[in-house]
Amino acid sequence: MRPVAPPFKASFPIRSLADVRRLEATPLEQAITARSTYELFRNAAAAHGNRTALTFLRDADPETPPIRWTYAQLLAGIHQTANLLHSLGVGPQDAVAVLLPGCLEYHLALWGGEAAGIVQPLNPLLTDEKLVSLMSAAGAKVLIAYGSDADSGMWSKAMRLRGQVPSLRKVLRVAPHDEPANAGGELPEGIGDFAALRRAQPDDRLVSGRDIAPQDIAAYFHTGGTTGAPKLARHSHGAQVFTAWACVKLQGLTHEDVTINGYPLFHVAGVLPASLAALSAGVETIMPTTALLRSKAVVANYWRLVEKFRPTSLSAVPTVLAALANVPLAGADISSIKYCRTGAAVLAPELAARFERLFGLHVHESLGMTEMAGISTVTPPGVKGPAGCVGFPLPYSQMRIVALDDHGGASDREQPPGEHGMVLFKSPNVFSGFLDAGDTAKAFTADGWLATGDLGWIDGEGRLNLTGRSKDLIIRSGHNIDPKTIEDALGAHPAVQLCAAVGAPDAYAGELPVAFATLVPGAEVTEEELRAFTAGRVDEAPARPKSVTVIEHMPMTNVGKIYKPELRALAAGQVATALVAQGCDELGIPPAARPRVVADEHQGVRVLIDAVAAGALAGPLQASLEAALKPLPVKTAVQLG
Repeated sequence: MRPVAPPFKASFPIRSLADVRRLEATPLEQAITARSTYELFRNAAAAHGNRTALTFLRDADPETPPIRWTYAQLLAGIHQTANLLHSLGVGPQDAVAVLLPGCLEYHLALWGGEAAGIVQPLNPLLTDEKLVSLMSAAGAKVLIAYGSDADSGMWSKAMRLRGQVPSLRKVLRVAPHDEPANAGGELPEGIGDFAALRRAQPDDRLVSGRDIAPQDIAAYFHTGGTTGAPKLARHSHGAQVFTAWACVKLQGLTHEDVTINGYPLFHVAGVLPASLAALSAGVETIMPTTALLRSKAVVANYWRLVEKFRPTSLSAVPTVLAALANVPLAGADISSIKYCRTGAAVLAPELAARFERLFGLHVHESLGMTEMAGISTVTPPGVKGPAGCVGFPLPYSQMRIVALDDHGGASDREQPPGEHGMVLFKSPNVFSGFLDAGDTAKAFTADGWLATGDLGWIDGEGRLNLTGRSKDLIIRSGHNIDPKTIEDALGAHPAVQLCAAVGAPDAYAGELPVAFATLVPGAEVTEEELRAFTAGRVDEAPARPKSVTVIEHMPMTNVGKIYKPELRALAAGQVATALVAQGCDELGIPPAARPRVVADEHQGVRVLIDAVAAGALAGPLQASLEAALKPLPVKTAVQLG
């Protein structure tokens, strides 16, 4: 067994690119001696054994006693979990799937899973079909699942999955916190009680005696949101360790810090920059209920929770920050917060200004992605940048900006500082590729740089500034429109809570810019007022939105990003609806007999004609609408029913 080493800790404040380069003065192999995530927990427990590692909040009431685990308890649980998985036949090449909400046992599944084999965190909101596809692609041998349907119906989902994944040998049931003994009843054949089986294992060592190498695969993370074929990104232990080390150094983490981690733990942001980094440095990490920051009660009580548990940092995606901006302080003391950070999406300038105005907290942005083990650039404490500035590249990494090619991909033409283009990286935490070699090839340029798909530029201080995603560009007659230009303008309206711009299909221009917005509670404004307000703040005439639609709820991914495919489908539906109305007017179709328009991201636009209601005009109407919709650059179908 390798000797225990000191845990990660901050070296000196990072205030400039020169400070980042100063870290690089020590050779990488000397700066980071830990070879695996398992070693990080051994090192942290040796130094901080009696300190609190994890604090779980049973509910959103600050007065409810939490459940706390020390670093020594966490390491003991990791040992037991790894040993249990080893006893079930899990080896270094085998995957352990995890279907859990935010709970203490998630950390046992994650880090015990990586110590025994390869952990595969799963998004519980995915369909059964998608989960089966992901688990089958990974060859998952064990599934660790939550034994309740109270959160996303996880236990029923696990029971359905177990008969559909050929490689699956065992399901381990995790009991909800505070569940009475034997409340789960007698478990079916092939199902084990996670807690009972774990307690029967040694808690002071890895029974396997495994010596984990940095290049060994630690985890499979799925990418691509909720659609498309499964893409499983492989993370090595070395990449995850580097991410933890870089976050500790650039964010100045110490064992005196406390953080609230509200990110979902199936997502790379919640697992690595938010969890592993903190736990590698002795930080106390608070888990706010099983629903985390998806809990409306947690958001409503957030400032009271801050006052009670005294976190030193606040971290949340921009959509959550927008929700928190509507929660009054009501006298709560939040002075413990020294560092506020965000990521996952570009921060709107108005939201950044509002947060600082309301709470006195400057929001520091970072860039992270699954393909770089969760972190690519960091804005350290004490470094203030404008909205969209995501900070310095990591030590020992390289970053460049290249012009886009004719298809919106990365060209080989490097852009000078200040010029926009696609962001490319080389770094010690770049992932080990996807399980599918074909997907891996598409992720890199011909000369081996990771093509991020992010658009941005480098400022005079060497910081990356993001403007958006290449796939989100609105292409109007060959003219590239950055949706952020529209979103920043619309987001400046005081009535707007969240907003997003997308391309609506157009027969002539290909796409036309349109926008969607949700309003601040209690605000009243017309859509035309919002459109005029936005148009007045967008200098480039082609980028001025053709419409602004107020919607009740902004579509979100489970991580809290605005989900633009749904908005693009909504925009396509609006275009089709207008064309259908025009066609019906020309044929004199009465309102009661008019077709229904259905649009979604998978099947495109469908126009459903009620043949009985339309009568003799059904055939002519179908022909007319097919001709009207055919020129649109989206999938369309006109159906008689």
